[in-house]
Amino acid sequence: MSTTARVLVAGAGAFGLASALALADAGCHVTVCDPGGPNASSVAAGMIAPVFEAVLDDAVRDHFDLLMGARDLWPGFAERAGVFLDRSGGLAVGDDGWLDDLATRFNALHEWPTEIGGATARALAPGLSDAYDRALLTREDWRIDAATALKALADAARAAGVVFEPRVVTDGGEADVLVVATGADDALVDIAPELAELSPIKGHIVRVSTPASGAVVRSKGIYAAPGEAMAFGATMEAGLSDVVVDPAKAKALLAAGLRLFPGLGDARVDAVAGVRAATADGLPLIGPGRTPGVILAAGARRNGWLLAPLVGRMVAAQVTGGDAGPYAARLAANRFSGG
Repeated sequence: MSTTARVLVAGAGAFGLASALALADAGCHVTVCDPGGPNASSVAAGMIAPVFEAVLDDAVRDHFDLLMGARDLWPGFAERAGVFLDRSGGLAVGDDGWLDDLATRFNALHEWPTEIGGATARALAPGLSDAYDRALLTREDWRIDAATALKALADAARAAGVVFEPRVVTDGGEADVLVVATGADDALVDIAPELAELSPIKGHIVRVSTPASGAVVRSKGIYAAPGEAMAFGATMEAGLSDVVVDPAKAKALLAAGLRLFPGLGDARVDAVAGVRAATADGLPLIGPGRTPGVILAAGARRNGWLLAPLVGRMVAAQVTGGDAGPYAARLAANRFSGG
């Protein structure tokens, strides 16, 4: 395919915008179509966390190398897109048994977290409860502010010549290539049948309207991600595709978050829900589909922001005839159909 291909990108989340920017940088004529409004990327906490994701999530533990490879692309990607990358790290607090098990999981990945005392943990995560006298720290996990990053990516794409249209895509139109970077419930399944492999996962997140800084804090069943507002998250509700906030879910997240940061109890609270799309193996669908001229970039599950620069690079290579890199087979859009 020529580097001057006309490409239509359906979806303006992390995958769609990263792909659009990479394609524009490669010389393609790119249009991004999205109806607007919140998406999973905007609702997310914005963690670039390969280590804790692999430690805590069985679905992606075997793909730790891929997650780290994607993470390593972030410094250059952040500079290109004008996104601030916070490298304060991530730490875990909890009872001794849970922390000991966590350390074993770290070591199985050939990662060795730094064990620190409670006072040091509170210096790295201001406002953390005095109840914790021990923590595990990794500097390998980073963070961005999701809403700010989406705007920066869109601005960088526009500056590179990408055109944005506020509409839903139903086909590729006159474009040479259609990049499908949408969610689980999608009208494009007729021309991108691989989307049928995706299942929805609803997730609640609670934001406490007090600016916070420092490391992301993890504990059993909860994380606290600082930023313009402290984010407590997140639930994983498989099979649900609505974005209606369940007050009981939000209340439980808030209670768990306030056990970590009790000083935030008087701040205003906002609860939101988003829907992730996921495959059976926890990895997204990246690459050509069965329909000629269609490339998929969908199914981010929990790691859309982490994988975004890798996905953008792969999509641009697949459109322009370049090398899609070492993870192309593992992420292939047709892997479930034996392609």
